[in-house]
Amino acid sequence: MPELPETETIARDLDREITNRKVVSVLVEKTDVLREVDATQFSERLIGQRIEKVWRRAKLVVIDLSSGDHIVVQPRFTGALLIDAGDLPARERQYSCLHFALDDGRLLHYRDIRRLGTVALMTHAGFAAYTATLGVEPLDSSFSPAVLSGILRASRQAVKKVLMDQRVLAGVGNIYANEALWRAGIDPSREAKRISASEAESLHAAITSVLSESIAHRGTSFRDYVDASGGKGGFVEHLAVYGREGLPCPRCGAKLIGTHEIDGRSTVLCASCQR
Repeated sequence: MPELPETETIARDLDREITNRKVVSVLVEKTDVLREVDATQFSERLIGQRIEKVWRRAKLVVIDLSSGDHIVVQPRFTGALLIDAGDLPARERQYSCLHFALDDGRLLHYRDIRRLGTVALMTHAGFAAYTATLGVEPLDSSFSPAVLSGILRASRQAVKKVLMDQRVLAGVGNIYANEALWRAGIDPSREAKRISASEAESLHAAITSVLSESIAHRGTSFRDYVDASGGKGGFVEHLAVYGREGLPCPRCGAKLIGTHEIDGRSTVLCASCQR
């Protein structure tokens, strides 16, 4: 599932490519991906609108329109936003759920093979109410070691589960929770409230560094994630633990172990140097 670095990459690409373009037509082929509005409302409210900005909130790609509406895309497992200048591969077009034509002749597709992602059209008030339920952004200046420590002290759950709770920390998912906890030397199953202030400071540094580095490499691609041009992310080559169960720990050489005991998600850790 695309996490913060992947959706940030998509949003930056789209902001550069389609900001100030006008929507001239809309085609919805798979209505089950739509939220908040039906296909007719979606089309009517988009046509003629200018795209003012594309940005990210949590794991969402947000497209601001001149009407004040927001297109809010949650890609989940196989969703992608792809710019089509007539050169999009046939396979990608095959799984296009909707697209809109821009005034420069290009199309913007929402492609989703498994159709588990969503595309919502929200008013400004609706969007504000929706995003108010999301937690602090880990790359914002407001996210400090003290803020993280306060979040952790308030929970008896496993620290990894807390990091992935979008209501308290927005954008971190399974990949980067695994990586950050390894960097900080913290066992993912430890009770969050038992993380000391100094450990929270190390974990804060680990979270911000791994997210920033992944953005620099345009995200992590295992299978489905692609950027707005269909390109793969390169951070997979820099992962220390995620997807490396049974291999040596890059830090101490011990065998990495895997478990699904924490919230049913794949967790990989080094039992030797994560305490």
